[in-house]
Amino acid sequence: MINMRKVAVIGCGHVGASIAFSLMQRAIFSEMVLIDMSRDKAEGEAMDLSHGLPYTAAMDIHAGGYEDVADCALIIITAGANQKPGETRLQLIGKNVAILKDIIARIRETAFEGILLIVSNPVDILTYEAQRLSGYPVSRVIGSGTVLDTARLKQLLGKRLGVDSRSVHAVIIGEHGDSELAVWSGANVSGIELAHFCVQRGFVDSDRLKKEIYEDVRDSAYAIIERKGATYYGIAMAVARIAECIVRDEQAVLPVSTVLGGEYGLTGLALSIPSVVGKDGVQAVLELPLDASEREALAASAGQLREVIASLDASETR
Repeated sequence: MINMRKVAVIGCGHVGASIAFSLMQRAIFSEMVLIDMSRDKAEGEAMDLSHGLPYTAAMDIHAGGYEDVADCALIIITAGANQKPGETRLQLIGKNVAILKDIIARIRETAFEGILLIVSNPVDILTYEAQRLSGYPVSRVIGSGTVLDTARLKQLLGKRLGVDSRSVHAVIIGEHGDSELAVWSGANVSGIELAHFCVQRGFVDSDRLKKEIYEDVRDSAYAIIERKGATYYGIAMAVARIAECIVRDEQAVLPVSTVLGGEYGLTGLALSIPSVVGKDGVQAVLELPLDASEREALAASAGQLREVIASLDASETR
């Protein structure tokens, strides 16, 4: 039986630990299991987090193993290798797919019937592989997708336009990576079309503003990594938001990564697309009314991911 208030986090590095901290603060779970290759690392994180419980809510946070995940409502996978100098993206992907295979095999040995949330990068590729390897329904295998990228877009737009970012309605879709695209055709600020709002705020050249904002969003991770070595707070907040939607059955719309079954004319891959998210995972994938250039950009993004998937398939048959 699924315990809707139990979560497991696999991988206790910067990202996994930050996610655990964010989940603890939101108090949406009553039990959290931390799993890591290093049991000491998982135990240390559990101890450190538990010491803050008197200031949040009652919760059992402990280190554990795969035998503890069977009744989890949600398993969050953050484990993976970081790219090393001189290492190609494909080599990194191959390494992380191998790690994912081992994790999925261990989960499948249990009676787990909850939702898998993939955070490790490249998230769209790993989401596709996780669904393929696990055999779980598409709805139950979700990637964190462009939820963080979309938050970055809203924050940067709000800052430039001098308005609360929560009033900005815009989305990033496609790959969580260099080929992602902003859906400017539907962007607005509290119902006011973005170009019109820009004029009201003194930005006559809205196309230039959009270009600058998009490039800042796309390159945000590189800028942060250059300065502090890794990104983890933003993604932790994004993952906590997804978890909240699942536990509370919000049926909120978030641009998570999901395996497509013909939406936008695409199949055989996972992409980050606005979807209705609730207790059963992805309940519906939404088709945005994209303009011609956006459809072309989405197809190009999908094409890049397909090439990577084909390369992985080819390496497996050698």
